[in-house]
Amino acid sequence: MLASNSALWLRSVADTLWHGRFEGGPTEALQALNDSLPFDQRMFTEDIAGSRAHLDMLASIGLMTDDERTAIAGALEQVEKELGDGSFVFAPSDEDIHTAVERRVTELAPAGAKLHTGRSRNDQVATDLRLWTRHALVETGDLVVALQRTLLARADDHAEAYLPGYTHLQQAMPVMLRHHLLAHGWALARDVDRLLDAHRRTNVSPLGAGALAGSSLPLDPDQTAAALGFAGRFENSMDAVSDRDFVADSLYALTMLGVHLSRIGEEMILWASQEFGFVTLDDGFSTGSSMMPQKKNPDIAELARGKAGRLVGHLTGLLVTLKGLPLTYNKDLQEDKEPLFDAFDTVRLTLLALDGMLSTLQFNVEVMAAQADSPYSVATDLAEYLVLAGMPFREAHAVVGELVRRALDGEGSLPELVARHAQLGEGALVLFEPGRGATGRVSPGSGGAAPVAEQRDRFAVQLERDTARLAELGS
Repeated sequence: MLASNSALWLRSVADTLWHGRFEGGPTEALQALNDSLPFDQRMFTEDIAGSRAHLDMLASIGLMTDDERTAIAGALEQVEKELGDGSFVFAPSDEDIHTAVERRVTELAPAGAKLHTGRSRNDQVATDLRLWTRHALVETGDLVVALQRTLLARADDHAEAYLPGYTHLQQAMPVMLRHHLLAHGWALARDVDRLLDAHRRTNVSPLGAGALAGSSLPLDPDQTAAALGFAGRFENSMDAVSDRDFVADSLYALTMLGVHLSRIGEEMILWASQEFGFVTLDDGFSTGSSMMPQKKNPDIAELARGKAGRLVGHLTGLLVTLKGLPLTYNKDLQEDKEPLFDAFDTVRLTLLALDGMLSTLQFNVEVMAAQADSPYSVATDLAEYLVLAGMPFREAHAVVGELVRRALDGEGSLPELVARHAQLGEGALVLFEPGRGATGRVSPGSGGAAPVAEQRDRFAVQLERDTARLAELGS
């Protein structure tokens, strides 16, 4: 019954890499579950690079003749061209990109059967994935820096603008718009640092570890590590083939980045609403409603917010997969690639879309200023005015709090009550001048005009430093 419903069939025994041990071939159901070619073929460049390094090493230790090396190198070049231009023809026996490349190389050069000498798919796939991840981390870092540059440019576009700052989504204290935008910029700077740190831990070569215990052949893993640009090689072959910490590190860095992008998206959703009205989104980065003609929806921002949950799921799923695995390689580890690839793809698209949205939106600075100039937004400044006159802060807090309560109860406006107060008086009314609350703060790292100007320059220096760090790794 099962066979008839599932249309199970046996592949040719000779099609598998383990045909010497088995009398029969795998069933269709096993093949469908086991094969990873649909998603790991994107690593073909890395697989061929690893094969070239392994080939050169085999030749250098005398396990490959010069003629064999030349023939296989030519075949690898041809396979890379075919995969690159789409002319490569996959066979039913190709379980993954590694077997596909090796099969085709051997078709082109019979000596290709020697290419797997001293190598297992366990160390091969770990090498490929590290090479791919290493590149993807740098590429993502470049996109983050590009978004940071957009934030800085928009901050410079409105150097004098200010708006309410919020806690608990309630208006709290006014801040410069530059300060608010750079707050996101600094969070993204930590993301760049995490991506670079993940790159450092990824940049270790597992090639030469074999299936789990190395080889009786005189392999030279230091040579292949250097050829592939790794900072060094593995120390323990069992750890090398089972280690997926670098995948978890990368997913964590991407997840935190996604959380920060989600926060930007959430604020743009709020700011674009009629209730806030702080920004107007460009039509090219908005959508409409199928029923309500007046609608202009912040879909880019909403998708940025929604994608964060997807990233959290990828990280959680991988950690659950890893937490119960004994040493060394287990097929469960095949579950590392799809979440990693999707996480990088998701973050890349989100970064590009948010960058475009932020580059083109209009800041409604007059609306922001009108909200920030609410008399109640200077309550903390009034308390600090009393502190400068010698009053303990807790007492000053109580004095201003009582004036706010009386104003809300209708006894007069807050400025009127302040002017009549014996310990405040008309001298304190300067604090109610438009923009004074946002620009007047002086403590380092605060939202006042002078500290923000200094912060802006420090942020620009950080951007250049991170750009250089990424460029060095990318080269």
